[in-house]
Amino acid sequence: MIKRVAFGTLAMAGLSTLGAFTGSFLPSTGPVDTPKLAAGITVPAGFTTTIYAEELDGARHMAVSKGGDVFVRLSKPKDGKGTYRLRDTNGDGVMDEKTGFGDFKGTGVFIKNGFLYTSSNSGIYRYKLNAKEEVINPDAPETIVTGLVDTGRDNAKSIALDDKGNIYVNVGSPNDACRETGTGKGMMPCTLLDTVGGIWRFRADVQNQTRKDGFRYATGLKNSVGINWNNQTNSLFVLQHGRGQFHDFYPELFTPQQSALLPAETMYEVHEGDDGGWPYVYYDPIQKKKMLNPEYGGDGKKTGGEKALNPVAAFPAHFAPNAVVFYTGTMFPARYKNGAFVAFHGQNSEMKKGYFVAFIPFKNGKPSGPYEVFADNFAGVDLAQPDGPVQHRPCGLAQGPDGSLYVSDDLNGTIYRIAFQKK
Repeated sequence: MIKRVAFGTLAMAGLSTLGAFTGSFLPSTGPVDTPKLAAGITVPAGFTTTIYAEELDGARHMAVSKGGDVFVRLSKPKDGKGTYRLRDTNGDGVMDEKTGFGDFKGTGVFIKNGFLYTSSNSGIYRYKLNAKEEVINPDAPETIVTGLVDTGRDNAKSIALDDKGNIYVNVGSPNDACRETGTGKGMMPCTLLDTVGGIWRFRADVQNQTRKDGFRYATGLKNSVGINWNNQTNSLFVLQHGRGQFHDFYPELFTPQQSALLPAETMYEVHEGDDGGWPYVYYDPIQKKKMLNPEYGGDGKKTGGEKALNPVAAFPAHFAPNAVVFYTGTMFPARYKNGAFVAFHGQNSEMKKGYFVAFIPFKNGKPSGPYEVFADNFAGVDLAQPDGPVQHRPCGLAQGPDGSLYVSDDLNGTIYRIAFQKK
């Protein structure tokens, strides 16, 4: 547990006339800490994982300012605040100052063009930043979008921004299969796609937009919690959570074991007008084909979705990819440059594997090899023979200005920092 209190926090009230969260220029009166190693987390040789912050239950996505402040969104407000700015005032790798603001919970956060953008489960907001990327008026965010669908399930509104003044938001479907009520038959067409199951685009600089002001940028994506803009390819990448079990309605077609392995979780490079195929098709990671869902006549053998996107990468079922970061730093070895880190928030019950951060090498803007386990054992238990509950679930990822990688855990509220020590 972090016990120090920096002078910058105590002096906040007296510096309110500066109109921003200040303190980075103020000296810390506390001793320099030795960052605590994250017990049990395994990383490749040369890397270390330390605990940057704790006691932030529900810590979801993060954004890091150019000065190194970590902004983290919470799904469970802490002391009535849904966003926290975390600061390491003396450069020891441990958060020693935190300030909460915003009274709404949520997931999305992004820094772009002098603003901090955040999302609730039904809207998008932004805060003006000063030259140091500190929030100027934390009590008065601008409302960018309201009225996004929120049914309480699969409702995380992850966000990303491009370089043309657009903001993209995931609107997941709370319904796995788009079945007609009381039947095993799929709706044709699936009218859910009018309001959910895709990526919507809005203007990032226009206030008080509603859902109807948005443009459905891509459809057929059940729930893409992991979403980010890739500056190398100048395109949007999303990570889709696949649908639920097949054998609940169709035990004659799929065994429980097959349901545990299908469908794949998928990564797509998304452009305007693209269709991921949900709910009509799914991606089979074993056959490496797009298959018809059983609600639409599929039997595990029939292919479909000829016009639907092909994934650029596929992962085991139920891994729940929740965040993606394209690495642009210089701290890590050169092989990581421009590759993708992915946080897996779930596990595959058949494989007894999950709750880790993966790395996907990229070349020329495309994955150039299979995913690799990068940081593992956040669960803290043997998933094959657990002797207790899962301890941590990776959720958010962010790159620091020094090239380190931050990982948030929304189960027990820990934020980790992964660094590489050059020899």
